Amino acid sequence: MLYRLIFKLFFANLDAEFAHHIGMAAIRFLGATGLSSLLRVRATHSVDAFGLHFDSPFGLAAGFDKNAVAIKALGDLGFSHVEVGTVTAIAQSGNDKPRLFRLIKDRALINRMGFNNDGAAVIAERIASTRARYPKSLPVVGVNIGKSRVVEVEDAVSDYRASAKLLAPVADYIAVNVSSPNTPGLRSLQSVDALRPILDAVIAESLGKPVLVKIAPDLADDDIIDVAKLAKKLKLAGVIATNTTISRAGLKTEGKIVESRGAGGLSGAPLKARSLEVLRLLRQYLPDELAIISVGGVETASEVRERLAAGATLVQGYSGFVFEGPLWARKIKKQVRAAAPTS
Repeated sequence: MLYRLIFKLFFANLDAEFAHHIGMAAIRFLGATGLSSLLRVRATHSVDAFGLHFDSPFGLAAGFDKNAVAIKALGDLGFSHVEVGTVTAIAQSGNDKPRLFRLIKDRALINRMGFNNDGAAVIAERIASTRARYPKSLPVVGVNIGKSRVVEVEDAVSDYRASAKLLAPVADYIAVNVSSPNTPGLRSLQSVDALRPILDAVIAESLGKPVLVKIAPDLADDDIIDVAKLAKKLKLAGVIATNTTISRAGLKTEGKIVESRGAGGLSGAPLKARSLEVLRLLRQYLPDELAIISVGGVETASEVRERLAAGATLVQGYSGFVFEGPLWARKIKKQVRAAAPTS
């Protein structure tokens, strides 16, 4: 495959974040010139979930288009939905660089980006402008919101509320991120006692838009069950499972190299097994009407179908984009369509 050769000879030798910016520039160019529209493929395996229509079950996870600058082009490339962000109420530059690393042997990424983004007000305006320009040709737009780094954990409720108030008018759905390992204290908000007031605040500002919560794979099973029960009690639209992991178990990459990359969330192929476990556990405790968006280590159409068979409503990917290239989602979309039952 041409992209794999380009990746091996070029992108693999670049700083991972710099390579990402090059890729995003190319995607934005395709969108701005209209060339991305030539890559669109029709999908027949559509999904209706939490009141929204998705033209395929496969979408782009948060973290790729942090600032909502390439929504149209990413939809053209095959993603049925694009989850932008993570967005914080207060703009922030994120953690010090370098902060994004590839583990090529593992088809994995380590990131400690730290929610670098332009802030909720700017991103809300950008999404509104994109909607005005492309009123009928956008994918479903989710907005993933997180805690601003300068805001203390005890003030998280008001911070999430501020983001939701700004972004709900332009979002198709809101994802509440309390599970990134790269913001100090954030994961403590996954406890039911801390999580409930945050979700209550976001729901209150959501304008009736679907609200989902994104959880970490590192939660104990009992805690996952507690989140599922809370989601059911609050009548959330669903749960997104899972975020990145702090585990480094079972990696093929040499230990010294992994250690040199430092802290951060691991995504990609090593997350497959645990992500699937969490999906199956959640589905035991969530009724069918509550969606589960499964994310973590998904690379192929067969893996998308596996997640759907295990109870996922929708499936997201991210790391596969890095290793498979710009036609990755298009390929999955076509193959999932080809395997879909016909009436």
